[in-house]
Amino acid sequence: MTIRPSCPPADGPVPHAHDPFVDWVREATPYIHAHRGRTFVIAFGGEAVADARFPELVHDIALLHGLGIRLVLVHGARPQIEQRLQDQGAELRYVNGVRITDASALACVKEAAGMVRVEIEALLSLGLANSPMAGVRIPVVSGNFVTARPLGVIDGVDYAHTGAVRRVDHHTLRLLLDQGMVALMPPLGYSPTGEVFNLSAADVARSAAVALGADKLIFLTEGRNSAPRLALAPNLLAREVDTLLATESLPDELATCLRAGAAACRQGIRRVHLVTRSTHGALLRELFTHDGHGTLISAEPYEELRPARIDDVTGILELLRPLEERGVLVRRSRERLETEIERFYITERDGLVTACAALYPYPADNMAELACLAVHQDYRGGRRGERLLAHLSALAQAQGIARLFVLTTQTAHWFQERGFQPAGLDMLPMEKRALYNFQRNSKVFIKELLALSHQLLASSHPL
Repeated sequence: MTIRPSCPPADGPVPHAHDPFVDWVREATPYIHAHRGRTFVIAFGGEAVADARFPELVHDIALLHGLGIRLVLVHGARPQIEQRLQDQGAELRYVNGVRITDASALACVKEAAGMVRVEIEALLSLGLANSPMAGVRIPVVSGNFVTARPLGVIDGVDYAHTGAVRRVDHHTLRLLLDQGMVALMPPLGYSPTGEVFNLSAADVARSAAVALGADKLIFLTEGRNSAPRLALAPNLLAREVDTLLATESLPDELATCLRAGAAACRQGIRRVHLVTRSTHGALLRELFTHDGHGTLISAEPYEELRPARIDDVTGILELLRPLEERGVLVRRSRERLETEIERFYITERDGLVTACAALYPYPADNMAELACLAVHQDYRGGRRGERLLAHLSALAQAQGIARLFVLTTQTAHWFQERGFQPAGLDMLPMEKRALYNFQRNSKVFIKELLALSHQLLASSHPL
């Protein structure tokens, strides 16, 4: 006889304990839907392949493939090449961080790249029971997708068989990705004359991403020098990367990825991710959590400040609900929010409303109300409230509004610290006074805008 757990009492559900796994799956679900059918180019060095934990990374890559993500994998082979050169007693020559590939070095490059490719293909072919690859069938294809040219002679230095990407056969790559294959690209390129060139894996990854119009370009970095890596902000604009490269001394590998990432952004790739490979599950954390785990490079700001739209209503309601329950904000119905949506502005991050505020002008009184200023509880401390305040103040200023007022019960100090002064009810527009809720007993604060016009307009740039 089968013994089943007792049923929950009829008067209601059994309280359940907090479950981090369930919470993570629910947080990841929007990203699972968003990433399906997208094209990701993932680059990693030969150090990753030599690491005993490389199978764990392959398991994560297999998971991405299983979730319907179109994958192009670009691998390096630097340590494998260097080992072969050392075994032969050959001299390693670098100029400006670029290896000079003579004939003997090229033979080592071919051998190392071939070995690395076979190891990756073998791991992607695993299908053992009781393993993350159980029941998985991942077709992997590699080929002469990259046409290359020689670097030639630069400042009197002949780089021999070291080359640069000339073009990527994106038509063939797309056809293969459409068939569910994973494309594997080594750091090699071929010329119409039949020559083989040693390429930078970062250059191959950038070129492939641009040629395919990839949705993401991801560099799995080694993070050998922890101090500069930790100094990287979670989000960087391409122009900020330029400044960083010009002013900071960074490890060659990190600098190469940053340079390639910024170039990719300028060539149309919306998001470039740098993720430290050594962190367990870093790739999954970066792709399936709100805050990620690495550094995101983009041409435009990652978090957008914009006017709210009707399809933002649900997100705004979810943002306001905890504050309404605590009495910080006045409750607003969905119907009211829908009719007033043109008054709202939000900051949005990957479809999540992270902050909002509304502006209600009273032009006859030369005043405007700042209302519903709220920041998501997981995103406080990032100056989103200040940015919304500055943006709406600038909008009010542009409309000729001289004074901005707020009604608050629990956040008086926050507004006072930002230039708002206590005021009486008689200072409010007559229309607003008629609607004042004496039971709520909100305090009134007013800020003069005219004297701050230049400052506000300067600070109201998009996030």
